[in-house]
Amino acid sequence: MKKLQRLYPPPLEVVSLRGLYLEHRIHELGSFEKPFVYANFLTTLDGRIALEDTSTGESYLPKTMTTADDFRLFLELHAQADCLITHAGYMRALAAGRLGNILQVGIGDQSEDIVEWRRQRGLKPQPAIVIASASLDFNMPQSIADHGQDCIIATGEKADPSRIKYWEKKGYKVLRAGSQQRVEGVSLVTNLSQLGYRRLYLIAGPEMLATMLRDGQLSRLYQTITHQLMGGKAFRSLLSGAELGTQGHLRMKSLYYDQVSENGVGQWFIQFDTL
Repeated sequence: MKKLQRLYPPPLEVVSLRGLYLEHRIHELGSFEKPFVYANFLTTLDGRIALEDTSTGESYLPKTMTTADDFRLFLELHAQADCLITHAGYMRALAAGRLGNILQVGIGDQSEDIVEWRRQRGLKPQPAIVIASASLDFNMPQSIADHGQDCIIATGEKADPSRIKYWEKKGYKVLRAGSQQRVEGVSLVTNLSQLGYRRLYLIAGPEMLATMLRDGQLSRLYQTITHQLMGGKAFRSLLSGAELGTQGHLRMKSLYYDQVSENGVGQWFIQFDTL
Protein backbone atom coordinates (compact mmCIF):
# COMPACT_ATOMS: atom_id res chain seq x y z
CA MET A 1 0.00 0.00 0.00
CA LYS A 2 1.35 3.43 -0.98
CA LYS A 3 2.93 5.40 1.86
CA LEU A 4 3.46 9.13 2.29
CA GLN A 5 5.59 11.19 4.65
CA ARG A 6 3.69 13.63 6.83
CA LEU A 7 5.85 16.75 7.06
CA TYR A 8 3.32 18.92 8.89
CA PRO A 9 2.01 19.01 11.53
CA PRO A 10 4.87 17.41 13.45
CA PRO A 11 6.08 14.89 14.29
CA LEU A 12 7.29 13.42 11.01
CA GLU A 13 5.32 10.24 10.35
CA VAL A 14 4.81 7.67 7.59
CA VAL A 15 1.11 7.30 6.70
CA SER A 16 -1.00 5.46 4.15
CA LEU A 17 -2.25 7.37 1.12
CA ARG A 18 -5.47 5.37 0.93
CA GLY A 19 -7.94 6.84 3.39
CA LEU A 20 -5.83 9.94 4.08
CA TYR A 21 -8.51 12.51 3.16
CA LEU A 22 -11.42 10.33 4.28
CA GLU A 23 -10.01 10.73 7.78
CA HIS A 24 -10.63 14.49 7.55
CA ARG A 25 -14.33 13.69 8.08
CA ILE A 26 -15.57 16.45 5.80
CA HIS A 27 -18.92 14.67 5.58
CA GLU A 28 -19.54 15.71 9.20
CA LEU A 29 -18.71 19.40 8.70
CA GLY A 30 -20.93 22.31 7.70
CA SER A 31 -24.22 23.62 9.05
CA PHE A 32 -27.37 25.34 7.84
CA GLU A 33 -25.86 28.71 8.76
CA LYS A 34 -22.44 27.96 7.25
CA PRO A 35 -22.07 25.15 4.69
CA PHE A 36 -18.57 23.76 4.28
CA VAL A 37 -17.22 24.79 0.87
CA TYR A 38 -14.02 23.11 -0.31
CA ALA A 39 -11.96 22.85 -3.47
CA ASN A 40 -9.05 20.81 -4.80
CA PHE A 41 -6.49 21.79 -7.44
CA LEU A 42 -3.46 20.24 -9.08
CA THR A 43 -0.67 22.67 -9.99
CA THR A 44 2.92 22.57 -11.22
CA LEU A 45 5.79 24.34 -9.49
CA ASP A 46 5.34 27.27 -11.90
CA GLY A 47 1.63 27.53 -11.10
CA ARG A 48 0.05 25.92 -14.17
CA ILE A 49 -3.23 24.07 -13.78
CA ALA A 50 -3.61 23.50 -17.53
CA LEU A 51 -2.10 24.46 -20.88
CA GLU A 52 -4.00 26.08 -23.71
CA ASP A 53 -4.15 25.02 -27.34
CA THR A 54 -3.45 28.32 -29.11
CA SER A 55 -5.17 27.15 -32.30
CA THR A 56 -8.52 26.45 -30.60
CA GLY A 57 -8.31 28.37 -27.33
CA GLU A 58 -9.26 25.19 -25.45
CA SER A 59 -7.41 24.18 -22.31
CA TYR A 60 -6.06 20.70 -21.66
CA LEU A 61 -4.29 18.86 -18.84
CA PRO A 62 -0.93 17.36 -19.86
CA LYS A 63 -0.80 13.68 -18.97
CA THR A 64 2.53 14.13 -17.18
CA MET A 65 0.82 16.27 -14.53
CA THR A 66 -1.64 13.67 -13.32
CA THR A 67 -0.97 10.63 -11.13
CA ALA A 68 -2.98 7.80 -9.68
CA ASP A 69 -2.08 9.01 -6.18
CA ASP A 70 -3.44 12.49 -6.78
CA PHE A 71 -6.59 11.08 -8.37
CA ARG A 72 -7.22 8.76 -5.43
CA LEU A 73 -7.19 11.71 -3.04
CA PHE A 74 -9.47 13.66 -5.39
CA LEU A 75 -11.90 10.74 -5.16
CA GLU A 76 -11.74 10.76 -1.36
CA LEU A 77 -12.77 14.43 -1.35
CA HIS A 78 -15.39 13.66 -3.98
CA ALA A 79 -16.81 10.91 -1.76
CA GLN A 80 -17.58 13.25 1.14
CA ALA A 81 -19.66 15.84 -0.74
CA ASP A 82 -23.41 16.02 -0.78
CA CYS A 83 -23.22 18.54 -3.62
CA LEU A 84 -20.73 18.93 -6.49
CA ILE A 85 -20.52 22.40 -8.05
CA THR A 86 -19.38 22.47 -11.66
CA HIS A 87 -19.91 24.84 -14.59
CA ALA A 88 -21.14 24.99 -18.17
CA GLY A 89 -17.60 25.03 -19.59
CA TYR A 90 -16.95 21.62 -18.09
CA MET A 91 -20.24 20.34 -19.48
CA ARG A 92 -19.31 21.50 -22.97
CA ALA A 93 -15.83 19.93 -22.66
CA LEU A 94 -17.39 16.69 -21.42
CA ALA A 95 -19.81 16.58 -24.36
CA ALA A 96 -16.93 17.20 -26.79
CA GLY A 97 -14.82 14.44 -25.23
CA ARG A 98 -12.06 16.81 -24.10
CA LEU A 99 -12.48 15.92 -20.41
CA GLY A 100 -13.51 12.79 -18.55
CA ASN A 101 -16.66 12.38 -16.49
CA ILE A 102 -16.13 13.12 -12.77
CA LEU A 103 -19.79 13.72 -11.90
CA GLN A 104 -20.33 10.36 -10.21
CA VAL A 105 -18.76 8.92 -7.07
CA GLY A 106 -17.37 5.39 -7.04
CA ILE A 107 -17.21 4.88 -10.81
CA GLY A 108 -13.98 3.57 -12.31
CA ASP A 109 -10.55 2.57 -11.07
CA GLN A 110 -9.44 3.11 -7.46
CA SER A 111 -12.95 3.88 -6.28
CA GLU A 112 -14.62 0.52 -5.65
CA ASP A 113 -14.74 1.22 -1.91
CA ILE A 114 -16.21 4.73 -2.18
CA VAL A 115 -19.86 3.77 -2.67
CA GLU A 116 -19.73 1.44 0.33
CA TRP A 117 -17.99 4.14 2.41
CA ARG A 118 -20.86 6.54 1.65
CA ARG A 119 -23.50 3.92 2.34
CA GLN A 120 -22.06 3.08 5.75
CA ARG A 121 -22.28 6.75 6.75
CA GLY A 122 -25.84 7.26 5.63
CA LEU A 123 -24.98 9.40 2.61
CA LYS A 124 -26.88 9.17 -0.65
CA PRO A 125 -25.22 6.89 -3.23
CA GLN A 126 -24.44 9.94 -5.36
CA PRO A 127 -24.09 13.66 -4.56
CA ALA A 128 -26.29 16.28 -6.18
CA ILE A 129 -24.93 18.24 -9.15
CA VAL A 130 -25.03 22.04 -9.42
CA ILE A 131 -24.14 23.58 -12.78
CA ALA A 132 -23.22 27.27 -12.62
CA SER A 133 -23.69 29.10 -15.90
CA ALA A 134 -24.27 32.65 -17.15
CA SER A 135 -25.10 31.56 -20.71
CA LEU A 136 -27.09 28.38 -19.84
CA ASP A 137 -25.65 26.98 -23.08
CA PHE A 138 -24.60 23.37 -22.55
CA ASN A 139 -25.80 19.80 -22.95
CA MET A 140 -26.87 17.72 -19.97
CA PRO A 141 -24.93 14.42 -19.75
CA GLN A 142 -27.07 11.29 -19.56
CA SER A 143 -25.00 9.93 -16.66
CA ILE A 144 -26.70 12.30 -14.19
CA ALA A 145 -30.13 10.80 -14.90
CA ASP A 146 -28.71 7.28 -15.11
CA HIS A 147 -27.41 7.56 -11.54
CA GLY A 148 -30.51 9.27 -10.16
CA GLN A 149 -28.70 12.43 -9.10
CA ASP A 150 -30.52 15.62 -8.20
CA CYS A 151 -29.40 18.31 -10.64
CA ILE A 152 -29.75 22.05 -10.17
CA ILE A 153 -28.77 24.84 -12.56
CA ALA A 154 -27.54 28.13 -11.08
CA THR A 155 -27.43 31.42 -12.98
CA GLY A 156 -27.86 35.16 -12.45
CA GLU A 157 -31.02 37.28 -12.32
CA LYS A 158 -30.25 38.77 -15.74
CA ALA A 159 -29.67 35.50 -17.57
CA ASP A 160 -31.56 34.92 -20.81
CA PRO A 161 -35.20 34.21 -19.79
CA SER A 162 -35.71 31.93 -22.79
CA ARG A 163 -32.81 29.72 -21.67
CA ILE A 164 -34.15 29.62 -18.12
CA LYS A 165 -37.54 28.55 -19.45
CA TYR A 166 -35.86 25.94 -21.65
CA TRP A 167 -34.27 24.20 -18.67
CA GLU A 168 -37.32 24.57 -16.45
CA LYS A 169 -39.48 22.90 -19.11
CA LYS A 170 -37.05 19.98 -19.02
CA GLY A 171 -37.77 19.64 -15.31
CA TYR A 172 -34.63 21.23 -13.84
CA LYS A 173 -34.68 23.61 -10.91
CA VAL A 174 -32.99 26.91 -11.89
CA LEU A 175 -31.61 29.03 -9.06
CA ARG A 176 -31.20 32.78 -9.50
CA ALA A 177 -27.95 33.13 -7.58
CA GLY A 178 -26.53 36.49 -8.68
CA SER A 179 -27.69 40.04 -9.31
CA GLN A 180 -26.35 40.11 -12.90
CA GLN A 181 -25.75 37.21 -15.32
CA ARG A 182 -23.05 35.45 -13.35
CA VAL A 183 -23.40 33.35 -10.22
CA GLU A 184 -22.27 34.99 -6.99
CA GLY A 185 -20.75 33.11 -4.07
CA VAL A 186 -22.92 34.26 -1.17
CA SER A 187 -26.15 33.87 -3.09
CA LEU A 188 -25.24 30.41 -4.39
CA VAL A 189 -24.18 29.07 -0.99
CA THR A 190 -27.26 30.55 0.69
CA ASN A 191 -29.59 29.01 -1.88
CA LEU A 192 -27.93 25.60 -1.59
CA SER A 193 -28.01 25.75 2.21
CA GLN A 194 -31.76 26.36 2.08
CA LEU A 195 -32.07 23.21 -0.04
CA GLY A 196 -30.29 21.23 2.67
CA TYR A 197 -26.78 20.92 1.24
CA ARG A 198 -23.97 21.23 3.77
CA ARG A 199 -20.79 19.98 2.04
CA LEU A 200 -20.18 21.74 -1.26
CA TYR A 201 -17.25 20.50 -3.35
CA LEU A 202 -16.05 22.85 -6.10
CA ILE A 203 -15.02 21.02 -9.26
CA ALA A 204 -15.72 24.14 -11.31
CA GLY A 205 -12.28 25.58 -12.04
CA PRO A 206 -10.48 28.78 -11.04
CA GLU A 207 -13.29 31.25 -11.73
CA MET A 208 -15.56 29.64 -9.15
CA LEU A 209 -12.64 29.41 -6.72
CA ALA A 210 -12.06 33.16 -7.10
CA THR A 211 -15.78 33.86 -6.67
CA MET A 212 -15.95 31.90 -3.43
CA LEU A 213 -12.76 33.49 -2.09
CA ARG A 214 -13.81 37.05 -2.91
CA ASP A 215 -17.23 36.46 -1.35
CA GLY A 216 -15.73 34.87 1.77
CA GLN A 217 -17.41 31.50 1.20
CA LEU A 218 -14.46 29.11 0.82
CA SER A 219 -13.73 26.98 3.89
CA ARG A 220 -10.80 24.86 2.72
CA LEU A 221 -8.43 24.48 -0.23
CA TYR A 222 -6.66 21.24 -1.03
CA GLN A 223 -3.71 21.56 -3.39
CA THR A 224 -1.45 18.99 -5.01
CA ILE A 225 1.83 20.47 -6.27
CA THR A 226 3.63 18.22 -8.72
CA HIS A 227 7.40 18.69 -8.73
CA GLN A 228 7.77 19.76 -12.33
CA LEU A 229 8.07 23.01 -14.24
CA MET A 230 5.61 23.10 -17.13
CA GLY A 231 6.27 26.32 -19.04
CA GLY A 232 4.13 26.91 -22.13
CA LYS A 233 3.25 30.13 -23.96
CA ALA A 234 -0.45 29.84 -23.18
CA PHE A 235 -1.63 28.39 -19.89
CA ARG A 236 -4.22 28.57 -17.13
CA SER A 237 -3.27 29.36 -13.55
CA LEU A 238 -4.98 28.95 -10.21
CA LEU A 239 -6.30 32.53 -10.09
CA SER A 240 -6.48 35.65 -12.22
CA GLY A 241 -8.14 39.03 -11.98
CA ALA A 242 -7.94 41.68 -9.27
CA GLU A 243 -5.83 41.28 -6.16
CA LEU A 244 -7.49 39.29 -3.40
CA GLY A 245 -5.83 41.02 -0.46
CA THR A 246 -6.57 39.43 2.89
CA GLN A 247 -9.32 37.30 1.30
CA GLY A 248 -6.53 35.21 -0.17
CA HIS A 249 -4.78 34.60 3.15
CA LEU A 250 -4.76 30.92 4.13
CA ARG A 251 -3.36 28.80 6.95
CA MET A 252 -1.65 25.51 6.19
CA LYS A 253 -3.12 22.63 8.21
CA SER A 254 -1.28 19.65 6.74
CA LEU A 255 1.51 18.77 4.30
CA TYR A 256 2.29 15.30 2.93
CA TYR A 257 5.16 14.28 0.66
CA ASP A 258 4.78 11.66 -2.06
CA GLN A 259 8.45 11.05 -2.86
CA VAL A 260 8.08 9.30 -6.22
CA SER A 261 4.89 8.85 -8.21
CA GLU A 262 4.47 6.94 -11.47
CA ASN A 263 5.50 9.95 -13.57
CA GLY A 264 8.94 9.83 -11.94
CA VAL A 265 8.67 13.01 -9.83
CA GLY A 266 7.45 13.76 -6.35
CA GLN A 267 4.46 15.77 -5.24
CA TRP A 268 3.09 17.53 -2.17
CA PHE A 269 -0.45 17.17 -0.87
CA ILE A 270 -1.42 20.27 1.10
CA GLN A 271 -4.48 21.35 3.06
CA PHE A 272 -5.16 25.06 3.65
CA ASP A 273 -8.01 26.50 5.71
CA THR A 274 -9.26 30.05 5.31
CA LEU A 275 -8.66 32.45 8.18
